[in-house]
Amino acid sequence: MIFECVVNVSEGRDDAVLAALAASAGPELLHLDRDPNHHRAVLTLAGTADRVSAATRALATATVARLDLRDHAGAHPRLGVLDVVPFVPYQPGRRAPEDLGAAAALRDDFAHWLGTELGVPSFLYGPLPGGANRTLPDIRRRAFAVAGLAPDFGPPRPDPRTGASAVGARRVLVAYNVWVSSVEVARRVAPAVRGPAVRALGLEAGDRAQVSCNLVDPDTYGPARLFDEIGALVAKAGGAVRGAELVGLLPETVLAAIPRSRWAELGLGEGSTIEARLTGSEAADA
Repeated sequence: MIFECVVNVSEGRDDAVLAALAASAGPELLHLDRDPNHHRAVLTLAGTADRVSAATRALATATVARLDLRDHAGAHPRLGVLDVVPFVPYQPGRRAPEDLGAAAALRDDFAHWLGTELGVPSFLYGPLPGGANRTLPDIRRRAFAVAGLAPDFGPPRPDPRTGASAVGARRVLVAYNVWVSSVEVARRVAPAVRGPAVRALGLEAGDRAQVSCNLVDPDTYGPARLFDEIGALVAKAGGAVRGAELVGLLPETVLAAIPRSRWAELGLGEGSTIEARLTGSEAADA
């Protein structure tokens, strides 16, 4: 088993900064996906526990040193410059592991380090000590609110420049956006498609609109099903679907469940999988 860490940073526009952040992650970086409208980038790291932990710390250090939340404006909600840091157990070519114990240990070590060494307040999500569970939406709603959540590690209040971080242990998810004809349609459709397997927001992205989704159980509810369900809801709302895009990478098992004839329509391809990038990374290391 290896581990992914899918780091979301609050920068999606500056080429030089993104190049420096990517370089800081080293050979564990599989993929960088940027969105200037969201003003956000997703950096997918993968490898052994020790190597992913070291790469994530290096990336966090570079992010906190270079980015300033006070200058940030984008469509996507954010807590801080190093916004979301989830650790994910992964078995290439197989369904996602259920046991999050090892990922939670990596998460807790990283969150403690982030709060202690970089002074960034850190909120844990996923399984918590004592048996509770917290979701990322819980943190976004309740962090620093009156009678809300206090950070699990680090200072009690965020520095305005760096903000705070949500550090998680979770199973594999797929981030996937469907472009639609108007913001009004996107905001009407997002609550209707939202459920236990789908998190969805209707967002304005520049001069376009999207239903921005996280598929939290992609082995049973994948991109093709989401695309079709959003298409039906959009048509009912009097709008039209304008395309779709994968954010980051997806498991090979999820892509294999979709007929190849639909890949182009869904914005997918052979190089969209974690396994394809792992193979390329291993070849580069050889």
